[in-house]
Amino acid sequence: MANYLARVELHKASHDDYEVLHGAMKQRGFLRVIVAGNGKKYRLPTGTYVVEDTNANLEQAYAAAESGAGDTGKSFWAIVVDWTAAKFLLEAVS
Repeated sequence: MANYLARVELHKASHDDYEVLHGAMKQRGFLRVIVAGNGKKYRLPTGTYVVEDTNANLEQAYAAAESGAGDTGKSFWAIVVDWTAAKFLLEAVS
């Protein structure tokens, strides 16, 4: 099983464009929160998503992120990385 972190930056985008992106990424299994080892959830920065414990390979994960970004109709930059561990300082989710 793999874990992927995706970062999508929409060009010349509004808040509403990012809301479309968030929905499109969620439909593809990407979440906007990451869970720490203690079970506490943390909100990721805008345009940053994770999908954890997936059978998808890196190409499939990137294609899903690219497709989600494409749903916005905006030009974009995207990167998807495979990860096994993370360290972070983020806003906790209630």
